[in-house]
Amino acid sequence: MQPRNMSMSGVVDLAAVKAAQEAKAKAEQARAEAARQGGGAAGAAISPSSLVIDVDEAGFEREVLQRSTEVPVVIDFWAEWCEPCKQLSPLLERLAQEYNGRFLLAKIDVDANQMLMQQFGVQGIPAVFAVVAGQALPLFQGAAPEAQIRQTLDQLIQVGEERFGLTGLAVDPAAEGQQAPAAAEVPAGPYDAALEAAVRALDAGDLPGAVQAYKNVLSDDPANTEAKLGLAQAELLQRVQGLDAQKVRKDAAEKPADVAAQIAAADLDLVGGHVEDAFGRLIETVRRTAGDDRDAARVRLLELFEVVGADEPRVMAARTALARVLF
Repeated sequence: MQPRNMSMSGVVDLAAVKAAQEAKAKAEQARAEAARQGGGAAGAAISPSSLVIDVDEAGFEREVLQRSTEVPVVIDFWAEWCEPCKQLSPLLERLAQEYNGRFLLAKIDVDANQMLMQQFGVQGIPAVFAVVAGQALPLFQGAAPEAQIRQTLDQLIQVGEERFGLTGLAVDPAAEGQQAPAAAEVPAGPYDAALEAAVRALDAGDLPGAVQAYKNVLSDDPANTEAKLGLAQAELLQRVQGLDAQKVRKDAAEKPADVAAQIAAADLDLVGGHVEDAFGRLIETVRRTAGDDRDAARVRLLELFEVVGADEPRVMAARTALARVLF
């Protein structure tokens, strides 16, 4: 099943999908629930060999999303035929052992898991991502030097600790060979079925169905953060579906005063992961327009803020810049 907060299939900057405080709260709730139910997730020691796992589409939610509420999960996208992978993968495995539970390494064979590759927007391998408290972010692509990888891992672990309270996994060499207890199922929330319906619609390419499913949740629970985020994402994907990207960008470049062209280009910018470009384009459009044109650009910018997440630093910076041009 596709992870909910990756329902844009990797085309948006995944680091900006959720606000840090919301993800931290969810991580803490998941850890508390696992501890309450006696699951093996919270505080149980694992064997050193369990720090490196093979993950497929069926086990992604359990092995990556759920585990990311305890520890940063580093994902290594690889394939047997990939020569650089044969250098990078052993290095990552060695570092996972050396870091001793401060991160978990999940290895995904792209040949056997094409859907996951597409969801993360992987353009080439080796590609390394991370999932922290349910949030996904790209780390690097290619066989990077060990010093650079260590620096990236250190920053990732620091973010996990400071922003999400992830303290890592306890590792016990004596646990080698022992079977870890199965994690307890977390009870479904009141809107889980509707949210899952939206995710399934996205998986099937049914964007109108996904939009309606998220609206169904919001009609009963207007403050549902996950539904608001999903709706903003689905509506963005619906807007760019069928666009001729080359023509849109050509029109935007040749017609800077064409507000509709700038708005369409900003949508494509965000879908391509160019968050600052999307925000900057619309802020500049607001600055040089007036009346209905200015309002159209402003409203679209606010909609894109919803896609990225209200507390994300780039959104907060863009809000400040917007205020400067408006007032």
